[in-house]
Amino acid sequence: MARSFGSTVNKIIKETAKAQRAAERSRNAAIREQERHLRLQRQYERENERAIKQSIREQKAYEKEQKALHIEGRKEETNDYNEEVFYRLNEFNSIISGTLSVDDKISFESLYKKDEYPEFIEPYVKPLPANPVPVRESFFAGIAMEASLMERIIGHGKKARLRSIETAENAYNNALRDFESTENKINDLIKENEIFLSSARVEYDEAKRLYLGEISSQNSSIDDFKTSYFDKEKEAIEAYNTLVLERSNYSDIFPQTFDLFYLEESKELLVEYELPDVTAVPKNKEYKYTQSRDEIKGVPFKSKELNEIYSTLVASIALRTLHELFEADQGDHLDSVVFNGVVSTVDLSTGLDIRPCILTIQTRKDEFMKFDLARVDILACVKGLKAQLSPSVTELTPVKPIVDLVMYDKRFVNERDMLATLDTRTNLLQMDPFDFEHLVCNLFSKIGLESRLTRSSRDGGVDVIAFDPRPVFGGKYVIQAKRYKNTVEVAAVRDLYGTMMNENASKGIVTTSTYGPDARSFAKDKPIELIDGRVLLHMLEEQGIYAKIQL
Repeated sequence: MARSFGSTVNKIIKETAKAQRAAERSRNAAIREQERHLRLQRQYERENERAIKQSIREQKAYEKEQKALHIEGRKEETNDYNEEVFYRLNEFNSIISGTLSVDDKISFESLYKKDEYPEFIEPYVKPLPANPVPVRESFFAGIAMEASLMERIIGHGKKARLRSIETAENAYNNALRDFESTENKINDLIKENEIFLSSARVEYDEAKRLYLGEISSQNSSIDDFKTSYFDKEKEAIEAYNTLVLERSNYSDIFPQTFDLFYLEESKELLVEYELPDVTAVPKNKEYKYTQSRDEIKGVPFKSKELNEIYSTLVASIALRTLHELFEADQGDHLDSVVFNGVVSTVDLSTGLDIRPCILTIQTRKDEFMKFDLARVDILACVKGLKAQLSPSVTELTPVKPIVDLVMYDKRFVNERDMLATLDTRTNLLQMDPFDFEHLVCNLFSKIGLESRLTRSSRDGGVDVIAFDPRPVFGGKYVIQAKRYKNTVEVAAVRDLYGTMMNENASKGIVTTSTYGPDARSFAKDKPIELIDGRVLLHMLEEQGIYAKIQL
């Protein structure tokens, strides 16, 4: 009994020890697994840390590269700005040299249009289909036409031979019918193509006839133009010199707008030429890039530098224009040229469009053509020609034109002296309307204005244009001379104000009547002078001329 109990105890002890050892092994395995997991975790963290550091290094390298590229791009941008400035200033410097290598004479031969009409090319037509003639023998190839010996002796094979012959005969006949049908279609197609080709030829001949007619007409016009030019006709000379200036090769920044007028008596050409404004000059003389601030900054021209560059620019255009006109004068029609350089701008004090003259030159051909323009100093040259150049071209300070082209408006006609015919018996209301216009023109000439009478048609509602040559107080006056009997209403004054705005001038309305209060109220805050009958008579009396206004 005691042995049995001891044996059981030993067994329990052994099983307990075994369980303990198993538990210990399990704990050790768990510890080892945990340690392995920790090692893997630390390995992952180390690899992740290395990847982050590598990414940071790559990001910094990328940012450094992008920064270098950005800086390089900004430097290139700065160089582009500077190259643009250099190009523009170099263009200004080549205005004179660019024309010296060009023969400015207009070749009349080059104006003729040549016969370069293309030869007639037959248009594409529908092709004719192939249609070979059927050959009878080809349908009977291999078929015996005569009976064989066996067929004659015993009659064998006769039916088969006859069927083959019949089949071949039918096939040939069908082919022959198809041939004839196709042949008819081909004949129809031939006729259709012939009609199409004939129509195309007629259209070509008509187009060529019209083209040759246009060439003949144009070349005849060139003949007339050439003849008129060498015959010293005014309009042809103006057209020729217009062509000379239009052919002058400038860049797009130059307006190349001008007007000209030829004085036959003095062989003088008057030119009013549109100059580019000061914005044509680059705003800055150079650009600099500051890397620390990532800033491109322009270095502006000093006021003196800008004034000199712009003065040289407008003077260069003037000299080039004079050179081109004189060199092109193959008819020897120009003894002298007057050049007025104007700029279209806005008067900031009034908001109105103005065209101040900032350079005016008058020179003779025999004097100017002695100059060597390749060696002159531009500003010294125009000063040597006694040109009037604005003292402040950048401010567009105007100068008085040597000859004002507006004094030669094509609307002007020669006036008659009506003042000498007036006396106390003259009733202005009974004067002929055209005589009254001449009278008004005479009157304003008498009081010191340069007055011109316009044609009676296509004058834009203008009867007289007068110019006050005085500086500051002077200007252009547009005058309407009307013989009103009744009071002038405000509607008439309002219409005349529109005409004044169109002419960009002050307006004096001359009438033999009076103005109503509405008309004077409308005019009081505008540059309009209303001259009624009493004032007109007073103005005549001041010149020793006496007349009357009697209904």
